[in-house]
Amino acid sequence: MTVNIPPWKASGDWFDVCKCKIPCPCEFAQEPTFGNCEGILAYHINKGNYGDVKLDELNALAIGAFEGNIWAGKTKVNLGLFFDERADEKQRDALQMIFSGKAGGFMAEFAKLIGEIRGIDFAPIKFEISKDLSNWSAEIPGKVLAKAVALGGPMTPPGKRVQTINPPGSEVGPGAIATWGTAVKDEVDTMSFKWQREGRSSKHIPFNWEGP
Repeated sequence: MTVNIPPWKASGDWFDVCKCKIPCPCEFAQEPTFGNCEGILAYHINKGNYGDVKLDELNALAIGAFEGNIWAGKTKVNLGLFFDERADEKQRDALQMIFSGKAGGFMAEFAKLIGEIRGIDFAPIKFEISKDLSNWSAEIPGKVLAKAVALGGPMTPPGKRVQTINPPGSEVGPGAIATWGTAVKDEVDTMSFKWQREGRSSKHIPFNWEGP
């Protein structure tokens, strides 16, 4: 059966918290700090549509684990996926089409890095980000908790952020600006993923996708 993909757009905020030391080498298309990586990837759509289906203010969250350099083409990431339970049936279908890569756009390329899907579910996803990029967080109560504060140091001017332009390992597409952070919470217990840590790497990147 041929699926008719309508024109679609989605833009918003993405961040992760992961096992790597700061800065996560994966963002530079290198092998993870410890040879393998585990992390939480959180997405908030500020504005989006899939045809005439609005996607504004909806969230998605992925839990991932892989070994080796994900960008070298020799390994794949195992994922668990959660979508916003507030989405109606048409919105749920649209989110799954976009994030699976079936609707084209950047996520069709990213989907080539995915191995096993350990589960897909709908849940209450709480996503927060400060306007000045001083902190960001996401939570699925009892299952996933990700919180980070912007990275700073003695030579960071007040109110300024530590950023990388055009990182070669951007998880949301080319031409990115990554703002670095320190994970203060990185906790997962769901879909056969389980860990609890703090003080490791985090980064925020805005995304802007369209397709098909």
